[in-house]
Amino acid sequence: MSTRDRPQSRPLPREAGVAGTGSRARRPSPTGYGPAGTATADPLRAAHAHCQSLQDALVALRDQGLEQVAEWGRHLAATLPVGGRLLAAGNGGSAAQAQHLTAELVGRYQRERSAYSAIALHADTSAVTAIGNDYGFEELYARQVAAHGRPGDVLMLMSTSGRSPNLLAAADTGRAAGLSVWAMTGPRPNPLAFRADDALCIGSGSTATVQEAHLVALHLLCDTFDHEIGVVDGAASVDGVVRPYPSL
Repeated sequence: MSTRDRPQSRPLPREAGVAGTGSRARRPSPTGYGPAGTATADPLRAAHAHCQSLQDALVALRDQGLEQVAEWGRHLAATLPVGGRLLAAGNGGSAAQAQHLTAELVGRYQRERSAYSAIALHADTSAVTAIGNDYGFEELYARQVAAHGRPGDVLMLMSTSGRSPNLLAAADTGRAAGLSVWAMTGPRPNPLAFRADDALCIGSGSTATVQEAHLVALHLLCDTFDHEIGVVDGAASVDGVVRPYPSL
C-alpha cells in the first residue's frame, strides 16, 4: 500500500469546556456521566461523575417523590390482601427491575408476611415468544394485561425512555380494562408518563442513573407496603412461622 492509500489519522477536536490530555482531547462519555476521554482517561473521574449523577437523582427523589412512592405502597397494601394483583413489565434492565418488585411481593422484602399475587409479564417465556411471534413485539404485554388484569388491579410499567411501544400499548389496554396504571420513567415529558394514571419520573439523562433510582424507589415502596400490611394483612409470627389470622 502506498503512503497515499493509507488512512490518515486526524487530530481529535477539543470539546468546549473539557480539557484535553496532552495533544489529545477528551470525548463525551457514552454513559452520559461526563468525559470518558481516550485511552488515557481517568476512570476514577468517571466513577465520581457516576456517583454524583445518582446522588443528584436521589436528592430529587427524596425531596419530590417520597410521598408518591409511599402512597403507592399504601394502595398496594389495601389492594393485594383482598384479592387484587400487581402486574409489572419493562424491557431489558427495566424488565429486571419489574421482576425484582414482583419477587419482593410474592416472597418478602424485610419482614415475614403472607405471599401476594404479583406477576412479571416478561417472565413467561412461552407466552412471550408465542405473542411476539403471532402478534408482534408491540403486543407483548398488552395481550397479557388483557388476559390477567382485572378491574382494581395495578399495572406497573418501567421504562427509562418512556417511549417503548409495547409498554404504551400495555398502558392503554390496562386503563381500558380498569386497572390502575403506574409508570416509572426517565425525564418528563414522555408518552408513557402521559398515558399512565400516575408516574414517577427521574430527571436524569443517564439510563443507568434512572434505573438505579428506580430500584431505590421500589425498595421504598416495598418498605411502605410491609409497614402497612402489618395492619391490613393480619399475620403474626409464631416461633418464626407466619400464621395468618382468619379473615373477620
